[in-house]
Amino acid sequence: MRIDGSVAVITGAGSGIGRAIAVALAAAGSSVVVGDIHAEAVAETAATIGGLTVAGDAASADGVAALLDAAHNAFGRVDIFVANAGIAGESGLGDDEAAWDRIIDVNLRAHIRAAKAVVPEWLERGSGHFVVVASAAGLLTQLGAAPYSVTKHAAVGFAEWLSISYGDKGIGVSCVCPMGVDTPLLRAMAESPDEETRMAGASVTSAGAVVDPDAVAALVVAAIADGTFLVLPHPEVLTMYRQKGADYERWLAGMRRFRNSLG
Repeated sequence: MRIDGSVAVITGAGSGIGRAIAVALAAAGSSVVVGDIHAEAVAETAATIGGLTVAGDAASADGVAALLDAAHNAFGRVDIFVANAGIAGESGLGDDEAAWDRIIDVNLRAHIRAAKAVVPEWLERGSGHFVVVASAAGLLTQLGAAPYSVTKHAAVGFAEWLSISYGDKGIGVSCVCPMGVDTPLLRAMAESPDEETRMAGASVTSAGAVVDPDAVAALVVAAIADGTFLVLPHPEVLTMYRQKGADYERWLAGMRRFRNSLG
């Protein structure tokens, strides 16, 4: 994918990884449309990069349509879609059924709805690139938070399916799986009044370095340009993933020990 001169849409761009990706793509020559449910925050992102802003819920079909309509009206097409919006959800098993529905919508169905909207156009053109911002939790797991772990596993699975189904038809797919990134989401976990949520945050920060969102964004831009699927801001995740597959029982026992060590 040639980034200079492309048109990119990024969800969850009001802060954190989404904002950093928007800045990086704009710097690389993309015309950028940014979306977020937090109108003031995403307007700041757009002002920083000279992009267009659409405030709304990227988990809804209407929210996706609003972003794509803005891009088509201003630039005539969409070349890159970065499905970045995500939430942490409840801790433990997640007692609230509505909260389960919400995190499935944001962390999974948002990707599906976006892909359903852009893939037909890209198939006609024979080009396009879809970025799923998932998590190392989607390759490994997330201690203390079943909803987050389950939806990130599903997001990775959907990205794999997209690549297998359309990778020979001109459509690139990248799946971003970081561990700790210095974002409002991770800080909120660390400062949560809920003990299980704080433990979940501690499991992330103690497993490896907490990296800056700009570092993640640089890798994402490179992956789009190179057509790389798996983006690992923490390279050690690949070692952990291989250990998991090599001996699942041992890995599960080790994760239980790790959880116990965190209290």
